[in-house]
Parts: sequence; C-alpha cells; structure tokens
Amino acid sequence: MTVELGVIADDITGACDVAAGVTAVGLGTEVRLGVPDPDVPASEECVIVALKSRTAPPAQAVGESAAAARLLRSWGARRLYQKYCSTFDSTERGNIGPVADALLEETGAGASVGTPVTPAVGRTMHRGHLFVGDRLLSESSLAQHPLTPMRDPDLVRVLGRQTPHRVGLVSIEEVRSGPDAVADALRMLRADGVRHVLLDAVTDEDLDAAAAAVAASDDLVLGGAAGLAVALARRLASGPAPAVAPPPPGRALILSGSGSERTRAQVAAHTGPRWDLDVDALAVDPDAAVADALAFIDATFADARHVGSTPLASRAVPLVSATAEPAAVAHVQERWGRERAAGLVEDALSRIAVAAIADCDVRRILVAGGETSGAVAAALGVSTLRVRRVAAPGVPWTTAADARGRVLDLCFKSGNFGGTDFFAAAFEEDR
Repeated sequence: MTVELGVIADDITGACDVAAGVTAVGLGTEVRLGVPDPDVPASEECVIVALKSRTAPPAQAVGESAAAARLLRSWGARRLYQKYCSTFDSTERGNIGPVADALLEETGAGASVGTPVTPAVGRTMHRGHLFVGDRLLSESSLAQHPLTPMRDPDLVRVLGRQTPHRVGLVSIEEVRSGPDAVADALRMLRADGVRHVLLDAVTDEDLDAAAAAVAASDDLVLGGAAGLAVALARRLASGPAPAVAPPPPGRALILSGSGSERTRAQVAAHTGPRWDLDVDALAVDPDAAVADALAFIDATFADARHVGSTPLASRAVPLVSATAEPAAVAHVQERWGRERAAGLVEDALSRIAVAAIADCDVRRILVAGGETSGAVAAALGVSTLRVRRVAAPGVPWTTAADARGRVLDLCFKSGNFGGTDFFAAAFEEDR
C-alpha cells in the first residue's frame, strides 16, 4: 500500500478531525495511536499518527514527532503533514514551531507550508490574523484556555516566537490569484530566507488553490489544521467515501473533561442523567470518587425508564462530567496545581471508561476534550481507529478494538467542536 499522505497529529481529536474530512472525500484512512508499531504496516492511503504532544514538553513533542516522521517515511509516505489545532493552540515555547523545525531537519525539506484554516468549523485567516467565527482569536474564548491561552491573533508573530527561522505569509490576494501565484509567492519567500510559510485563506476554494500549488512538491513539509489536509485529499482520492456501517450493539456513555466554552454549553444542554466529578474528592480519595460515578452509571442502566429492550435513547445516555466554568477550574488548579488537577480528571474518566466497558456492557463512548480523549484511548489499549461515520464537522464516530479485542464505537471530540445539542445529536444514526 502506497501512503499518499502521512499525518502527524498533536492529539487524538485533531487526528480524528483530519480522518473525518479525508475519509469523506474518498481517501482511505487509518488513525494510529502513538508512534506506530513498524511491524504492523500501513493499510490505507492516508495514515494519521495521533500523538499526545500538544502540551507536552517541547523535547518530548519533537522526539515523538520525528520518530513518527521516520516511520511514515519508511512506509514510503509521499507527503508529510504536521497537523495542529485550528486555533493554533500552543505556548510561547511551542510546540508548533519546534516540531516544524524538527520535521525540516528530519526530512531535509526546504520549508514548511501550512495554515490553520478550516472553514467548516469557522476558522479563517486574513493578513495572517486568525479568526474564530467572526471574532479574532484573541477575542474568542480561546484567549482564556486553561492550558494554551491564545491572546495574539497574528500567527506570523506567534510562530516567529517559537522558531529561530524566519516566518512569512502568502496573502489572501496571492491565494485568490490561483495556484501559480501561490507557487511564485512561495519561491520568493524561500529566496528571501523564509523557512516557515503560513497561508491566508477564507474558503475551501482558497485551500484548493493552495493544495494545487504544493501537492506535487517533494521539498516541503505541509501542515495546518484539517482544512488543507482535506484539500490535499480531494486531489489524491480515487474512490467514493465508504458506506456508513451500523454501530456495535451495547450501551452508550458520555465522558466530558473539556473546559471549553462549547463543551460547557453542550454539558448544560444535556437532558439525560448526569454525574459531576468533584476534583477535590478525586484528590482526597480517587477510588471512592470513581466508584460513586460507576454506581451512578450502573443505576442509570438498571432503571427501566432509561433502558429497555431497544437501544438506549440519545436523551437518556448518561454523562459523567468534569467540565466546569473557568473560575471553578482556576480554583481547582490553584489548590492542586494545573498538572495534578488535569491528571486527576484524566485518570478518573479513563478508569470509568474501562470499568463501564467491562462491567456495564458499554460499547459506545463519546469523549469531549483532546487531553481526556487521549487518556481514555490509552487506558482502553486502542491502537487503531477507522472512521465509521461523521457526526459533525471534524467529529467522527470511529471503530476500534480495545486491548481485549472488544469492538467499540468511539467518538473523540475536540472541546470546541459540535453544536450545542451535540451530545444528543451524535447518537442519532439517521442524521
């Protein structure tokens, strides 16, 4: 199998975002969790490696990304793509810049070219400034993100603080002038010593023009959010999207660890049974707190009002949530420390997922939040995901097997994706 597109994603929800779009345009796709086992060769045209590197120490992110690049290249990947968040989530020290530098060194490429633009989820860029919907990045809720607050919308400036190399921009006028104009702009920037190039774009047509300019180059590391990756896939795909398969039989569960504004709205809109995790209780006695949550799940399933002989109605799917308002999150982080507070939540939700599958016949799990999703997938021992169907832009249901070979239906959702009613809509198979 020739790997046409090898993607290195900085978290699992970003990997699923790309997989949803690439699969939908007909390019066969698999998501590998962590640096893949070289003894299990690629079986699809697009291989996406899902790391947990977005907020990892830069050295770790660089090491894992370089290892993934080496393996993808050993499988003959014709194009490498550095997938990062459509809101450019990173800190002053990285990790987008350091990883891009490492991939240039690893491949010997002359430049990296990318854009976070994904029109389907309202991410656009003009004059190098990123917009979330109709707001500048710095005026959106992402400015208050607990891990990667994005307070500067000028991405040329943001990326310039993360790399010793020069950063340049291909303007919207050049993109709108077509692929040849984009290619000319890239040549001029590179001749001027620019090693990292960002692209303005507002529409999918803009991304198609950019993809046409860079798709055939073997001297570039490509990158960005899902938008440009899908534009590349439209040029590479040779067949239709696969037919939608039914979900496996079994009960359903929602786990939410994201603190994003969108997920907070989704949790508030959930009309089914809900259990709120108490981080203070987790810190004092995590076993007891997890046991209480599992007792809630078990009681929900035992209640004949919620479970009968038919599949669980979407409105009755139980939700276990650690999602909270920013002030509450700040209080918890101040008391227990940011890393410990996050670890307590991730560990608890992971344990709940494992136990719910083993003891409650759960086979369908929706997880909100990138860090939480990565922790849950690791706890389940999942190694490969394949898109079953797309529930919302950038959010697919995926088929996977856990460490014991049980077939699962997993939806790993970025905190900022999906409509307010997503927790209900995601389980409606006829949507």
